[in-house]
Amino acid sequence: MANARDIVSQFQGLTLENVGTWPLLPRATVWLVAIVACGVLGWFLLWSKQVDELERLRQAESQLKEQYKSKLQQAINLEELRKQKEQVSQYVLTLEKQLPSKAEMDALLSDINQAGIGRGLQFELFRPGQTNLKEYYAELPIAVKVSGRYHDLGAFTSDIANLPRIVTLNNLVIQTGKDGTLSLDATAKTFRYLDEEELAAQRKARQAAAAKK
Repeated sequence: MANARDIVSQFQGLTLENVGTWPLLPRATVWLVAIVACGVLGWFLLWSKQVDELERLRQAESQLKEQYKSKLQQAINLEELRKQKEQVSQYVLTLEKQLPSKAEMDALLSDINQAGIGRGLQFELFRPGQTNLKEYYAELPIAVKVSGRYHDLGAFTSDIANLPRIVTLNNLVIQTGKDGTLSLDATAKTFRYLDEEELAAQRKARQAAAAKK
């Protein structure tokens, strides 16, 4: 108890005018409080921002490491990737060869017509529709209605699939006639690549659309 009273007595009667004559314990206590206050202020005013920045840089470092690993893997597989790119390019060229030009569309329509006639089918309807321009190609729908025997209709659809140009049959509807023959109602779609004038018009339209945004 005496020690406690001595400690308390050291803090009695203290004023700011005689700080230099304070006992050791009060002076040490003031220094400790000042150090803690400086530490707290330093944390909120400076160090906390530096810690946040350090955490951000650590996350950035982690992302850069992942990017490095990904690019390193690509570099290791560069030759294989080049081969794959070449294969894709060849595949695209093959598909492009199956797309007729605008000048070749009439010949393709004739091929479709001849495929039906060659199977002994009767054309009740063969009407090309409006050409739909897409970004890199044009699509031409053709309303087709043919009638004939079951096997001849099957052979006709097979012939269409085997044409050197891409032709698809869509929305197929088969009905039985009074004489026992079948009629096939469908939409044949064929595709062609765009010529330079059409491509230029498409680019101009995209640029105009982008400028409006």
